[in-house]
Amino acid sequence: MSVLGLGRMGTALAGALLGAGHDVSVWNRSPLKAGPLLDRGARLAATPEEAATADVVVSCLSTYDSQQPVLAAASPKVLVNLTSGTPEQARGVAKWAASEGIEYVDGVIMAVPQGIGTPEARILYSGSEPVFEAQRGVLEVLGEPVFLGEDAGLAALYDLALLGMMWSSMGGYLHALALVGTEGITPERFTPMALGWHAAVGGFLTGIGTQVASGDYETDVSALDINAAGLALLVETSRAQGIGTAVPAALKELFDRAVASGHGSHAIASVIEEIR
Repeated sequence: MSVLGLGRMGTALAGALLGAGHDVSVWNRSPLKAGPLLDRGARLAATPEEAATADVVVSCLSTYDSQQPVLAAASPKVLVNLTSGTPEQARGVAKWAASEGIEYVDGVIMAVPQGIGTPEARILYSGSEPVFEAQRGVLEVLGEPVFLGEDAGLAALYDLALLGMMWSSMGGYLHALALVGTEGITPERFTPMALGWHAAVGGFLTGIGTQVASGDYETDVSALDINAAGLALLVETSRAQGIGTAVPAALKELFDRAVASGHGSHAIASVIEEIR
């Protein structure tokens, strides 16, 4: 096994492979980063070409732009690409790999470096299913492997979709902390209630997904115009309390557009029509 790239994540990947007893070589532009791994038994490859002599190469570099020259020089036999990027970038590498006779699978890591190698880590893969199945034993060392399909861009697509949910949720939480903080309410006091509310909101997702799939946005629960009015109150209160309005104002603008498009009496799920 070889690992290209020894940032926090690449180092964690190499460490998990070493911990599972694999023979691991590593390469990084700054060889000094390899020190702790060498102490654990890894071998330092002087060049990407040397690293690529391994049966399987795991690439975890900072960007696709920095990765491609490295991969072109390495020309590995089997490539597991865990560099973050867009679906089109992943498909581009898959096309290049096919032209070079390289067995290829793309992946995205849904975990922090400290979680790699634990049951809590999940890594999404797409691309060649035969390659995925052939390397499943190795991939399971890194985290729970989930195969999404033969389109090499699917893992990156899921990654960005899921991260978008995370970022939106964190943005909403931070806005909430700023808002209640204007009255001296601490994160320690507010967060338990926020966690309970977040779990309850998560229970709405299945129903929202069902409405989106069917295109039937009728509701007897909570109409969009009521929620748009609530967002207006949140923006007004945020401004009055002296904090920024960027987070709720963006949603208010979106909800207002959906109401203006005729979805005022429909469920929140109807907002997807405006997003589309």
